[in-house]
Amino acid sequence: MGEKSYLALKALHVIGVILFVGNLLVTALVKTLADRTREPAVVAFAQRLVAVTDVAFTGCGAALVALTGILMIVPYEVEFWKLGWLMSGIGLFLVSGLVWVFLLLPLQLKQSRLARQFVRSGEIPAEYWRLGRLWMAYGTIATILPLINVFLMVLKPR
Repeated sequence: MGEKSYLALKALHVIGVILFVGNLLVTALVKTLADRTREPAVVAFAQRLVAVTDVAFTGCGAALVALTGILMIVPYEVEFWKLGWLMSGIGLFLVSGLVWVFLLLPLQLKQSRLARQFVRSGEIPAEYWRLGRLWMAYGTIATILPLINVFLMVLKPR
């Protein structure tokens, strides 16, 4: 692989990180602000946005990060298991993904089901708020890990 190909992959990798991490931050902000209104229609709309943007930006960004990351190390036969910063970064990325898939997505699905109900009834149940607190706690973890990862990938500490 030539230098231009590597740089193109690196640019795509950075774009993936922007989509991935950017959506994590924006989603948390939108959901928090919508939930604060306690208006069923606003909360339900924001909950729908969380679901759509998670697939469009978080999922696609994560896939782009993973794919370009692999494509940048495989042709060079990098012994990545010997690079602590890279192994830590891969680990953080995987843990964040596991939190997203096994904790956040199920909570979002439950909240989305509730939102479809309460947008019609006009009353947000306590269960929605309980799930929201869990979503925010797990979401904070799933967001902090990639932010640490950005520093590892840029600074490459030994």
